Amino acid sequence: MKNKIFMYLFIFVSLIVVFQYVNSKKILEDSSKRIEVLREQNSAYQDSLDFQKEELSDLSLFDLRYSQDAQDYFYNKNLESDTLIPFIQNELYKLNETEGEHPLIPFAASEGKKMQFNTIKMLNHRWIIADFSDGQFWGELLIKYFVTSDKQVEFEVLDYLLYTK
Repeated sequence: MKNKIFMYLFIFVSLIVVFQYVNSKKILEDSSKRIEVLREQNSAYQDSLDFQKEELSDLSLFDLRYSQDAQDYFYNKNLESDTLIPFIQNELYKLNETEGEHPLIPFAASEGKKMQFNTIKMLNHRWIIADFSDGQFWGELLIKYFVTSDKQVEFEVLDYLLYTK
């Protein structure tokens, strides 16, 4: 009787060991597959990030905040660019509030709407690019600006375009 109990116990333990081995092997294979998929995704994401970094470095070439020459221009005129950038942008946005036609946008708005600046990007210490729309039509302006000695800003439109529908 004792031998039968040991034999059944041995068979039972052997089955548990085989079950654990098969189960562990499946878990290990599944984990290996998931790790490989994650490595591939990580590689794809890394390539995407490298591409975006390259694009961002190209875009920073035309940004007043990253142009050392433009920063030096303001420094030599005793102007602080960190406060000057929002000041100039606000001066342009204030022009959206003027009555009648917009003073810088050379296009009439449609159906009683008003042309307004949406986005303003300061390229350097002389030029600004801005997009505008009235909700139906949109376009862009290239603006030249000057900061006068009494810290006023003067704007001059260099070129403009209106996109067709």
